[in-house]
Amino acid sequence: MHRLAQLPLLLIAALIVLPVLAVLGSVLQVDAESGQILVEMARTVLPQYALTSIALCLMVAVGVGLLGAATACAVTLFDFPGRKTFEWALLLPIAMPAYVVAYAYTDFLQYAGPAQTFIRSALGVQGRVLPEVRSLGGAVLVFVVTLYPYVYLLARAALAERATLLMEAARLLGAPLKRRIKTIALPLARPAIAAGVALALMETLADFGVSSYFGIQTFTAGIYKAWLAMDNRIAAAQLAVSLLVIVAVLLKLERHAQRKMRFAANKGARAGSAEARPVALRGRHLLAAWLVCGTPVLLGFVLPVLFMLRPLMAGWGSADAPLPWAAFGAWAFNSVKLASLAAALAVSMALAMAFTVRRSPNVLSRGVVQLAGMGYAVPGAVIVVGLLIPVGALQAAQPSWGVGYVVTATVLGVVWAYLVRFSAVALQSIQSGYSRVPLSMDDSARTLGVTGLALMRRVHWPLLRRSTLVATLLVFVDVMKELPATLVLRPFNHDTLAVMAYQLARDERLGEAALPCLALVAVGLIPVMLLSRSLRDKA
Repeated sequence: MHRLAQLPLLLIAALIVLPVLAVLGSVLQVDAESGQILVEMARTVLPQYALTSIALCLMVAVGVGLLGAATACAVTLFDFPGRKTFEWALLLPIAMPAYVVAYAYTDFLQYAGPAQTFIRSALGVQGRVLPEVRSLGGAVLVFVVTLYPYVYLLARAALAERATLLMEAARLLGAPLKRRIKTIALPLARPAIAAGVALALMETLADFGVSSYFGIQTFTAGIYKAWLAMDNRIAAAQLAVSLLVIVAVLLKLERHAQRKMRFAANKGARAGSAEARPVALRGRHLLAAWLVCGTPVLLGFVLPVLFMLRPLMAGWGSADAPLPWAAFGAWAFNSVKLASLAAALAVSMALAMAFTVRRSPNVLSRGVVQLAGMGYAVPGAVIVVGLLIPVGALQAAQPSWGVGYVVTATVLGVVWAYLVRFSAVALQSIQSGYSRVPLSMDDSARTLGVTGLALMRRVHWPLLRRSTLVATLLVFVDVMKELPATLVLRPFNHDTLAVMAYQLARDERLGEAALPCLALVAVGLIPVMLLSRSLRDKA
């Protein structure tokens, strides 16, 4: 590839990798003030941050692993009434941002909420009758019921390929059901479970909404405290390095587990699997399957939606607490505007990267793609700190350029953060589309004189339209739900649905927060429908 043609690719690489390099480079910066802050935090709060983060991750890992594996086994290895419904219903909690679920449970279960008020009235007792929702245990529950679909999806795919056939063979050899599950199903699903748990833990570590609202002192909370409360970006960045190292380990674990998953379809085996049927369930086993599959759907989607609908309906037309429809329109417009802009830019970058790798699969193009793939694993808090460090340094060096104003007072900064974080989502979808376009089509086009951008326009684009649409929708939905980067980098008077849901809930105005929360849930259903349709087409 000509050097000039490599320039856009190098710019994309710089755009994506700069925030991470800025955070890593903060380790080398010696600053008396930041050093004093870190020493003081290490003496007082950092041990608590570390212990809380470790405890949270361990409990979430166990919870999502058990729940995801159990639901995947139930719908894959067994046959029972309602199984087809549960196959897609178990995906519904993906539509729920974790912080929305936290607000919903807090509104319903807090001391003055409907649940405790009703119990106190019915039993004639005083005081708290239910455990405090805003606690480490409450955060674990929220993360488990919203993140288990990562494990469910991967484990279900792993089991659907070969588990049923191999378990049938083991049954014919006299192995009982428990032994078949223990020696065949679980070993087959183990890499998928590990990959799903790693993804769930990356989301847990990246969270800001739940930990902030529940008052959980995690590393993310420490980063924001060092940055906003103590006004020291270098100290915040040096704390972010620790979080980035943990995320890198989880990303390595996830990729290692993905490499272990071998789902290459054996056509002969699949053709012969018609005789291998899932085990039919009756009686108490049927009730157990319903309980295993129904509980996460109830806790992760149905109840939070109902809890949010209650204050919304109570405030409908109420003079005491009117619904903020005018403000809601402005929040929705800002959210859609930012999400549309970020989605268009992310998909354009992803198309450029995927086409470059397709056309010239050299070290540079593959390296840029790998860098873009890392962005989604980087927490929003780390990206924000990584953006503002070089911007602050450039602003101090050249005040006349107004770089700080451009990045922090316009949409440029927040869209930049979105691109760093979500370009990987678009790239994965478009690369998946490219994998279904045989290279022989490129060779045939070249023999007819179609090369360069004409190859993309006339040959690739018609075949990539569906993948591009999916990528656009996925990035759009992710940006709509993104909280940390939007909260800090949004321009003045540019509140979004996610930001206002957080701020209203933080101010204990949960009834007003219900409207933006439900709007986010409605938008989040889009990828669930796409995913459900994709899985149904593959079945």
